[in-house]
Amino acid sequence: MLDPRWHTFLTLCDTMNYTRAAEKLCLTQPAVTHHIQYLEAHYGCKLFRYEGKVLSLTDAGRKLRDYTRSMAYNSAKVEEAMAAPAPLSLHIGASRTIGEFLIAPLVERFLRTHPEANFSLQVDNTRVLLESLEAGRLDFALVEGFFDRSRYDAVLWRQEDFFGVCAPGHRLAGRTVPLEELTGERLLLREEGSGTRAIFEEALRRENRTLRGVTTATISDFATLKALAADGLGVSFLYAPAAARELAAGTLARFDLAGIPLHGAFYFVCLKDNLFARSWMDWLP
Repeated sequence: MLDPRWHTFLTLCDTMNYTRAAEKLCLTQPAVTHHIQYLEAHYGCKLFRYEGKVLSLTDAGRKLRDYTRSMAYNSAKVEEAMAAPAPLSLHIGASRTIGEFLIAPLVERFLRTHPEANFSLQVDNTRVLLESLEAGRLDFALVEGFFDRSRYDAVLWRQEDFFGVCAPGHRLAGRTVPLEELTGERLLLREEGSGTRAIFEEALRRENRTLRGVTTATISDFATLKALAADGLGVSFLYAPAAARELAAGTLARFDLAGIPLHGAFYFVCLKDNLFARSWMDWLP
């Protein structure tokens, strides 16, 4: 069982406001202050500081927050494991490419192997999933794109090609073109925070380019994005699994960027020092 002072610390990390933390914990504000002062005295460092009237974490506070989130998760899972009877419970996240095009066989295998299990799957973009992981709502996540891997235990799961897609009759179809040929094209992009968008923007940064001045349409739904590309209303960039069916059916065509190799990595991610990570990794092929 996690010490109440750790719960107070994590709640203050989430709210960044002593009054709201006290209300959320049903404590007085002096009690919240006392808990934080105890931890600061114990570790011999400041965990929070005020910048003007805005409360923020110190470097030491951020480090302790990450460790404490892992402690809170492990504590909750141990309590769950020791309860009797205790059916298996698994809560996972998957970024949209993985969740829509790759995860189904893995979920099916898990549910067939563990018919008594309580299971939930959250499909969202990478940024939202990492927030859910840090809040203890997920056991692990399968994510794409770029993130601070030093904050988590992250293991490479698989790599996939990443390329441009357009209508079959489009001038770019089937070609390898310089980046400049995208000028004048509407780019159909996923929302900010998605791994798919991050991969493309990182490729632009490597070429000292940005999206400034580019005509874009932001589409969070894969089906709509691909339908617009197939109808010639823009071009997009997708991982191979997201475009496989349309490429096979001939409703989309592939193109590549000359001299800019594009590929993306998919990661298994959990909180650092997760006591259950090894057993969860066995879930993957």
